Amino acid sequence: MIQVRNLDYTYPGSREEVLHGLNFTIEDGEIFGFLGPSGAGKSTTQKILIGLLKNYKGSITVLGRELSAWNDAYYEHIGVSFELPNHYLKLTALENLSYFRSLYSGPTQDPMEVLAWVGLVDDADKRVANFSKGMKIRLNVARSLLSKPELLFLDEPTTGLDPVNARHIKNLILEQRARGATVFVTTHDMTVADELCDRVAFIVRGRIDVIDAPSTLKKRYGKRNVVVEYISGSPAEAQSREFPLDGLGRNAEFVGLLNTAQRIETIHTQETTLEQVFIKVTGEELSA
Repeated sequence: MIQVRNLDYTYPGSREEVLHGLNFTIEDGEIFGFLGPSGAGKSTTQKILIGLLKNYKGSITVLGRELSAWNDAYYEHIGVSFELPNHYLKLTALENLSYFRSLYSGPTQDPMEVLAWVGLVDDADKRVANFSKGMKIRLNVARSLLSKPELLFLDEPTTGLDPVNARHIKNLILEQRARGATVFVTTHDMTVADELCDRVAFIVRGRIDVIDAPSTLKKRYGKRNVVVEYISGSPAEAQSREFPLDGLGRNAEFVGLLNTAQRIETIHTQETTLEQVFIKVTGEELSA
């Protein structure tokens, strides 16, 4: 779906390059996460891929064609949800979607149906000026789905949302993949990336450090240990022991502890988080 080779970019009027030789491929029907802290180059990359920033160096192929060779027909194939809400505030939610729907020449979704997907159907006739930030973000996502896009670009799609609405948006993204869409997600939220993405790229200071599936990264950089929390002693106290996962069933100390402890509280593997992997690989903290 997308192939990027040796992508460099410098903003007009600046001498400092912000993207340095990016290389990555996004497969058809994949949810691909671009992960990094603020200023890492995530949004810049997305703006290039959606055609807002020109004069890049390198090669970008999208939907089988060099990006620079596409004309306005490109926007019939893609949907975009920006991080910051950008709507006509004097119009209602339904009027906003109806207007943007009219710009497409191909088949589109019913605006009321799309509003229902993001939990805004009861607010269809309210002016967007009266929407909360979270409602505006959900309207952003709704607008990106109007054209039944083959390729969906989502920039921080759950920022500012409460847990319930964030869950709805995550489920909606998974549904888009299920219908065959390819999704490019930029985020600093490791939960979003871990739950949704087939593969992720870690980007810091305009360079990609690693690309792989979240589960593979966690296994590669996590500890292969098991921690046992148990009650033992007199007086009884909570204690814990750590054992290697490999050969666990033949570990005499582990088996002995299971048989002699007064009560086993928990047994769990030492699974690392995607955020911990990011810090270990890049040496950078993730922040908004």
